[in-house]
Amino acid sequence: MDAVNVTADAEDFTCNAYFVDGAVPTLVDAGTMPGVVDVVAEYTDAVDRVVLTHQHHDHIGELDAVLDAFDAELYAYGEHPRRDHALADGDELAIGDETATVVYTPGHAADHVSFVTETAVFSGDVVVYNDGAFDDGSFGRTDIAGQSRERLIESLNDLLDVLPDTVESLYAGHGDPFHGDPDADSVRDVIERALSRAERREPKYPDQ
Repeated sequence: MDAVNVTADAEDFTCNAYFVDGAVPTLVDAGTMPGVVDVVAEYTDAVDRVVLTHQHHDHIGELDAVLDAFDAELYAYGEHPRRDHALADGDELAIGDETATVVYTPGHAADHVSFVTETAVFSGDVVVYNDGAFDDGSFGRTDIAGQSRERLIESLNDLLDVLPDTVESLYAGHGDPFHGDPDADSVRDVIERALSRAERREPKYPDQ
């Protein structure tokens, strides 16, 4: 699977929003970057659906603009006034040319889900490859009201339980995408490293 980060050139804080072309052109999250519609339009004139990992502002700031521009349908776990399809744990839906399984992965957000295909994981903020806290395996922050480190740890275990051995890429909501190397780390290695760090139960950002 080839996913393009259409918010890669953002100057202000946003999530990574990924466009996946194919039989079902899909945008995973919308981000907050003004002009993201124009970037998506460089790759396609049709977006069938927008699928949300969760509804924190940095993931949905430009959602209305994207839905309006492409007349796309919205898939989300949490309630949203423009939601066309409610997602539930274990659901399957098409992303590009592949079928993704919805995995409920709260902890960072109560409505958080990840999307797992045979070749890729769209992990939102539950696990990232690198960020300001850790390289090569980090996890979403859980120090704000409504978040839970214990539930995030459970979610990481749930993600590992359903992860196919064929997964090659991790597309996270922040930081760089990760592509496995047969001679180095796999996606599973990255998630297991993030889990080990989360299980220490230490503050992720001790100076904040």
